Amino acid sequence: MKYIVVLGDGMADEPIDMLGGKTPLAYANTPMMDALAAKSEIALVHTIPKGMSPGSDTANLSVMGYDPRKYYSGRSPLEALSIGVAMQPTDVAIRVNFVTLTDEDIPFAQRTILDHSSGEIPTEDAAVLLEAIKKEFENDTYHFYVGTSYRHLFLWDHGEVVGLDQPHDHLGEVIGPYMPQDPVLRDMMIRSYDILNKHPINSERAAKGRNKANCLWFWGAGTRPALPAFEQKTGKTGVMISAVDLLKGIAAGIGMDVAEVKGATGSLRTNYEGKAMEAVRQLLAGKDFAYIHVEAPDEMGHQGNVAHKVQAIEYLDQRIIRIVVEELEKAGEDFRMLIMPDHPTPIRCRTHTSDPVPYMLYDSRMPADNIGMLYNELMANNTGKRIQCGYRLMDRLLEMETV
Repeated sequence: MKYIVVLGDGMADEPIDMLGGKTPLAYANTPMMDALAAKSEIALVHTIPKGMSPGSDTANLSVMGYDPRKYYSGRSPLEALSIGVAMQPTDVAIRVNFVTLTDEDIPFAQRTILDHSSGEIPTEDAAVLLEAIKKEFENDTYHFYVGTSYRHLFLWDHGEVVGLDQPHDHLGEVIGPYMPQDPVLRDMMIRSYDILNKHPINSERAAKGRNKANCLWFWGAGTRPALPAFEQKTGKTGVMISAVDLLKGIAAGIGMDVAEVKGATGSLRTNYEGKAMEAVRQLLAGKDFAYIHVEAPDEMGHQGNVAHKVQAIEYLDQRIIRIVVEELEKAGEDFRMLIMPDHPTPIRCRTHTSDPVPYMLYDSRMPADNIGMLYNELMANNTGKRIQCGYRLMDRLLEMETV
């Protein structure tokens, strides 16, 4: 038996008027998911424990079967694991985004954040910008490390886990109330704008009509995590397939292999087929479990782009799920597939919420008992089934527990 999670990050949403009162998931043309729904368990699951921040960090830990209340120690430490940064017990890791701020002639704190991802700046350009930052700020206490695209890492020796706001929660807002209270981080943020705004890379981006990566934004502070190994916990060997450092870091933290896929970018234009075929290859080569993470629906939610969020879901259906299903059927493999988001990223608010998300658990051995059933938020709610503790869903997938 093979086990697969297909995770459409931020895929869940709310009814949208321009989609005829449907959510993007209900509106999208998803013939593969429609076909699977008749042989699936469809319900709602709470991936975010009450009182915790609705982030991809807590949510994906939950989906992977780890109780965030017990194991979560911050987002950035997980990303540090992904890029091979060895944290000491006294270190604090902090995520650093390259963001886009308005550049009119006004006091810094009165500027507005336009884009939390700087137009999904390529990693090679971001690395050059980070070198300029490192020359100004690095010393024995503060260190910067290149991540992926706009997502990077700051390590603070003997630092503090300070409260920091997520940039994607405040798009279109004046930044003053959300700047770091810590004086060092606040000073770095302000000075980073002077370094970056007129950097040649940003001048070139502006000339091409692209968003500048003109400021650092610190968030997601935490300490070194301690996670039990997935194989020891479940008895299954697994592989993570994602373009996002956070997911790779979770995999590294639980001793799971990470498969690198050429052209996997974390954007709408990622290599969907490459991810699907790598999952198939790993499963047919002996792995028991594959976790296929697709960032695109979440990014489109943050951008408030309805059409592209629908497109991301359709790509997930045809360019990932269809391929995995057809290839495993062709190979004669029995399999169970869990399709779900980690959290909602509604177009309305352009950030994450803590609402329960719909899941579809397909078993290739089961008869088609749910004729007429479709996979979306409303259908999942109407089943009346709900899992309150999201971390239990993995045991359900692996047939270690019933609900």
